[in-house]
Amino acid sequence: MSLADKLYDTHQANIESIQLITGSGGVFEVTVDGEKVYSKKETGTFPDEEKLVAEIGN
Repeated sequence: MSLADKLYDTHQANIESIQLITGSGGVFEVTVDGEKVYSKKETGTFPDEEKLVAEIGN
């Protein structure tokens, strides 16, 4: 299951849309309502998916 699927399954009542935007250079960012909540470019690693899904719900 992808991170997008996990986010939707967990928070579907609060999600209007999910966008996956392709890019280059290994950039992976998650934004909620225009606010960046995770950046692989800044941390150097992919997020812990379960932790990220829980954090977005708070």
